[in-house]
Amino acid sequence: MPVDDGGLAQQTRFWVMQKFTVMVNRYTIRTVGPGDAVGDEVCFVEQKRMAFKEQVTFVRDGSPFFRFKARSVMDLGATYDVTAADGTTIGLFRKDFGKSLLRSTWHLQQPGLPEVTGQERSMTVAILRRVQDTIPLPFHFDFVSAEGHPIMSVTRTFGLRDKYLLEIQAEALDRRLAMAMAVGLDALQGR
Repeated sequence: MPVDDGGLAQQTRFWVMQKFTVMVNRYTIRTVGPGDAVGDEVCFVEQKRMAFKEQVTFVRDGSPFFRFKARSVMDLGATYDVTAADGTTIGLFRKDFGKSLLRSTWHLQQPGLPEVTGQERSMTVAILRRVQDTIPLPFHFDFVSAEGHPIMSVTRTFGLRDKYLLEIQAEALDRRLAMAMAVGLDALQGR
């Protein structure tokens, strides 16, 4: 059965761009145009900082499109459920606390597909990010199947504000789940 992802199944590359404000993280997700130009807006995201229980809603054309929500208030290996606006399950992602002590690691699950694992691309950068906090080092993530096949990647570009290139290699991966994970990497990484 085909996934109703808002007509995004043919898109394989998205820009995830953050706009920093004091009390709210704001993101826009756009398609990638020719020459890596910023394309059409897919959705808009707002995340309140210091929320008691994390919930992030993605808005498209003025209406909720999908969301992710933490299962519990405080959890070192937190799990986030991703659901469509009507509450239908899209998938989930969770942090692997033990493996993340040295190199941030996340797991991504979509019904009907095997679990996918994402990890910081560079062990050196991962360790440097943990031992110093004066220089903001970019993090890049690669998500692969258990067999090592690339599923998706999130690469931070250099600039004053956070801008990530989300590239999806697996045709079956729901684009909304991939976008939720990409925003989660930026919004939740420090937790």
